[in-house]
Amino acid sequence: MHRTPRPRLRGPAAALAAVALLGGVLTTGATAQAAPRTDGRLTDLVNPFIGTQNEGNTYPGASVPFGMVQLSPDTGHNTGYDYGEDHIRGFSAVHLSGVGCGLGGDLPTLPTTGDVTETDYAKYAAEFSHDDEKASPGYYKVGLKTGIDAELTATQRTGVQRYTFPATDKANVLLNAGQSLHKTLSSKVEILDNRTVRTAITGSGFCQDTKPYTVYTVTHFDRPFTTSGTWNGDTVTEGTKKSSATDARNGAWLRFDTSKDRTVEATTALSYVDAKGASLNLRAEGGRSFDRVERAAQRSWEDRLEGVKAQGGSDELRRTFYSSLYRSFLAPNVGSDVDGRYTGWDQKKHRAKNFTYYQNWSLWDTYRTQAQLLSLLAPRESRDMAISVLRIDAESGWLPKWGYGTVETNIMTGDPVTPFLTNAYQQGLLKGYEEEAYRALKKNADGVPATDSAPVGREANVEYLKDGFAPYIKDREHAKPGDSDYDHGASATLEYALSDGMLAEMARDLGHDADAARYEARAQNYRKIFDPSTGFFRARDAGGAFTGPVDPAESEGFHEGTSWQYQWMVPQDIPGMVDLIGGKDAANQRLDSFFAYDKLLADPAKTAREVWVNGPYAYYNADKYNPQNEPDLIAPYTYLSTGQPWKTTDVVHAALTLFTNGPTGMTGNDDLGTMSAWMVLSSIGVFPVQPGTDTWGLSTPAFERVDIKLDRRYYPHGSLTVRAPGASDTDRYIQSARLDGAQQSRTYLTTDDIRSSRSLSFTVGSEPSAWGTAPEDAPPALG
Repeated sequence: MHRTPRPRLRGPAAALAAVALLGGVLTTGATAQAAPRTDGRLTDLVNPFIGTQNEGNTYPGASVPFGMVQLSPDTGHNTGYDYGEDHIRGFSAVHLSGVGCGLGGDLPTLPTTGDVTETDYAKYAAEFSHDDEKASPGYYKVGLKTGIDAELTATQRTGVQRYTFPATDKANVLLNAGQSLHKTLSSKVEILDNRTVRTAITGSGFCQDTKPYTVYTVTHFDRPFTTSGTWNGDTVTEGTKKSSATDARNGAWLRFDTSKDRTVEATTALSYVDAKGASLNLRAEGGRSFDRVERAAQRSWEDRLEGVKAQGGSDELRRTFYSSLYRSFLAPNVGSDVDGRYTGWDQKKHRAKNFTYYQNWSLWDTYRTQAQLLSLLAPRESRDMAISVLRIDAESGWLPKWGYGTVETNIMTGDPVTPFLTNAYQQGLLKGYEEEAYRALKKNADGVPATDSAPVGREANVEYLKDGFAPYIKDREHAKPGDSDYDHGASATLEYALSDGMLAEMARDLGHDADAARYEARAQNYRKIFDPSTGFFRARDAGGAFTGPVDPAESEGFHEGTSWQYQWMVPQDIPGMVDLIGGKDAANQRLDSFFAYDKLLADPAKTAREVWVNGPYAYYNADKYNPQNEPDLIAPYTYLSTGQPWKTTDVVHAALTLFTNGPTGMTGNDDLGTMSAWMVLSSIGVFPVQPGTDTWGLSTPAFERVDIKLDRRYYPHGSLTVRAPGASDTDRYIQSARLDGAQQSRTYLTTDDIRSSRSLSFTVGSEPSAWGTAPEDAPPALG
């Protein structure tokens, strides 16, 4: 069929766009043609300090992929480390990358010299300078101004520290069990012998009080200490072996003589089960020197990063890309001990058989990007992660929303677990568990947790199932700790409808046709909150009347966003949403306004930083794209459905300029790898435009070539190569695409396409083309 070419940019506008776009994220043609780098390691490109300033809330310390332990310095920021601080309170064993509230920070450990007199880590904190600090995957080192060097590395369940003291007979190591980033409810410390200390720390909280959880630790030193003691409150005692405290400072101190041998090494093992579990983990993973552990940690990261080989691109792009890839593998985290035991959400001990149990579920964030990236690059672990989520349902009676350790926090709203699990199903990760997963998802989609249980689930489901929308009810008393869907009725409705659409696909695949029809109808509930008088989504009250501000740039009724930002979050039916707002021309006009497209073409980097982004937590009351928050992550790909796919590339590559190789180089909170995974996927040019399905939207890659290693158990060819020869600032528009040599006019792939193909190749040019502009080229509506 003959296709009429779309209008092209010409004259000054084309010149400005060609020169300005990406602000240097893509390389010039000459550089892009350079030979691939063969020097050094991919881990050398990773900068763990990215995101440690301006509320990126990442951590620079040591861990291994998906490790239980994240040994990292805490400087006083509520989530751990802030690059703007100059004192370290301790090196604690638990951190999550990019969370928005205090969490973890258990057992901050600090080396000191002299008498032990202070028990508050804010007072005994050690000053440091970034000039004496360095980090790489699996390793961290800092020189403290007390004259002590501290080095950190990790195994899966242990953190290893090496301290180099000045020559003194009063070299101390402080193990602080009573202070952390969360609320410490109680702690116990026991000095077992002259090399070993055991603790049990019970805490709660993540943005609010939660049910308590306990982490057990055992720390073993490579040499005996000469004396030791404990502290309780303000009282420091020498010679004591045990100390317990409730809501008070509590810890142990160990003293070494470093007059001749100045180095002290210590290994701390964790368990969320019991003290026995910590000891087993120490026995299995401890006993090696610091240097051996550090080399093994580095190898584990090199193996992960080698799964994606990117060629071309500037040094800045390569560093931000591999740093983002690194952060994408930091969570979820192993929760089971070496013997397979773990603590379930019923607070009972269980044993994982034929899988590793994982924990820490920032699902409202990760279901949009990171879950899909891991399904490609780490399918075996992703399978175990999905099974772990099913175990939460089996053991506690309900699927999670935002789970930390062994408890539900109920942070964020909607129904994020459904697209998380339907994604696992669509990617082939739930073989043998399909019906179990479906039963759990059906219960979650059709019900509400009991009032005496911790989860809130789909809190507004009674009204949603009756009326087709979650009502927005001002000042409603929260029945349970955490966020409430009633506080954000409009966005909760969109989230429920999205999940219904994804569940309908799974139900149909499994032969549950009646359910599929029911969920498919519910996926259209986004229409129930469309206000024809404004042309935007809007909250409705319990009586059904539209309520809240008429201005779609105000946030009332929407969680961390506005109607402008949420209007594109209908991935189950973009064509239907486009029709609601007046068709493709109207939608494109609105999209252009939303992205400030004319300004973007003139100066993409300035537009990204001055028009789109107005602060790390500027989620509210805006009519522009917010690339640093989850509701907008898919929005740039809406142009794939409106016949202007080249604009997706323009917007995506402008957003990539926000990722830089410095402490402020993270766009918003990383949220356990969510933003990092967005950067990786968008740089590759393959993005999950319908989270919870097997649909991947396409845009111009930021590299000339990316070789992706795939697990042959899930992807028979074992690899996929994405090529865009000559891609540059000036040549960034897709002219044509081929999948294994066959013409690919569609703007999307399916997972089956990825499984059955070896290469995806783009021809690029300096102006937009007709590629992907036909209606049949767009990602299809579900159903």
